[in-house]
Amino acid sequence: MALSRPARRTSRWLSLATAVAAGFTIAAAPAASPGAAGIGDPYFPDMGNGGFDALHYDLGVSYNPDSGRLDGRTTVTARATQNLSRFDLDLQKLTVDSIRVNGKPADFNRSGDEIVITPRHRLRKGEEFEVTVVYGGVPQALNGPIVFGSDYGWMKTKDGVFVACEPNAASTWFPSSDHPSDKATYDIRIDAPKGLTGVSNGRLVDSHDRGGRSYFHWRESKPMATYLATASIGKFDVKTGRTPGGTPIYVAIDPVLANQNKVDVYGVTAEATDYWSQVFGPYPFEVTGAVVDDMPQAGFSLETQSKPSYSAVRSESTIVHELAHQWFGDSVSVAHWNDIWLNEGFATYAQWLWAEHRGTRTAHDSFLAAYNAIPADDDFWKIEVADPQRDTMFADAVYRRGAMMLQELREHIGDQAFFKLLPAWTKAHRYHNADTEDFVRLAEKISGKSLDGLFQKWIHDTGKPAL
Repeated sequence: MALSRPARRTSRWLSLATAVAAGFTIAAAPAASPGAAGIGDPYFPDMGNGGFDALHYDLGVSYNPDSGRLDGRTTVTARATQNLSRFDLDLQKLTVDSIRVNGKPADFNRSGDEIVITPRHRLRKGEEFEVTVVYGGVPQALNGPIVFGSDYGWMKTKDGVFVACEPNAASTWFPSSDHPSDKATYDIRIDAPKGLTGVSNGRLVDSHDRGGRSYFHWRESKPMATYLATASIGKFDVKTGRTPGGTPIYVAIDPVLANQNKVDVYGVTAEATDYWSQVFGPYPFEVTGAVVDDMPQAGFSLETQSKPSYSAVRSESTIVHELAHQWFGDSVSVAHWNDIWLNEGFATYAQWLWAEHRGTRTAHDSFLAAYNAIPADDDFWKIEVADPQRDTMFADAVYRRGAMMLQELREHIGDQAFFKLLPAWTKAHRYHNADTEDFVRLAEKISGKSLDGLFQKWIHDTGKPAL
């Protein structure tokens, strides 16, 4: 039987398809797997998240001081670092209402302090995506031995809230990849009762009142670790201007403290910002400043990026310490929490440098005073500064013995190499993360000396080292 013309055409296409199928195999879709629940930090293994890199947080919080309730909406822009079937965000205690990935509803469930999110479509490695979380509740401050036995995180005050989150409390008020190794830029929008001021990181983009509420939009355009984010709310006297060197400055002080204050927070902040810019390298952020709240029960201050947060006005030395962190801790952040001495040792040494700058005591004499004041059998010398352990990561030894390490290094390699090293370090790792080995390598490169023995003696070995 003869084939009709349409049938012959169909036969020809079938033959071609058969030939193609014989010569080629259609590639299967790449396999996807879940992102890790944490990055595996030795002190906080479940903090941070695997499978993606956070790029930007658009964070909005509405707060009611009377009830303590926060209602939030956070959009995280991220890039997948693997083919992702699902991924986690850190969020402690608060209730999630909805989650969307790339605008489409996503399945989610809670696993302890993790939100486990399954997007409708798998995410390919290298793909940028957005995840929007709507959530709410009453944020709970954390406590325990880590931060000097003090509460930390989201802490209620008489008229609002004081927010200081090191090391692991950012996720008590917004969903995040809560680890300093995953830095991002931020837009932070604060909605509070009219008459209160919301202060956050970076520069103030907009503020206005509407319907009995006050709105503030802050933007931090430089990469920031989650624990450095803040949204402090309360009654503040605000002073703005520029440092003598030209850096914009924003200082907010609780009026209760403003009338009692014997320290010129604005003046010291301006002077120290400019001086550290000469010693440590250019100031790394758009704005400098301070948030000074009446929160004495917190018992600490924190180097929140661009505007350190002070729970009271304590001293000029505290201000210069927290401002030094803008370089050491904020711009150059630790890769893992066991390297915390790179933050605290440097900021404490900055206090010694400030006294030297003021002409009150040399850094060498500050070193000797600290060294001689502590007996050899004191527990101070039992802490391994380069790995102080989670519950003692903010022990005094991390601060003062870390500073001693730097003075010993200065005397070993000489002032010329040492003061070349400091700005070289902040330049080499500006807006990124680094560890102790990175610092040793750079110090050896600049000094031309082998320094393993010196670092072993002062930050790895325990016991009081001989001078």
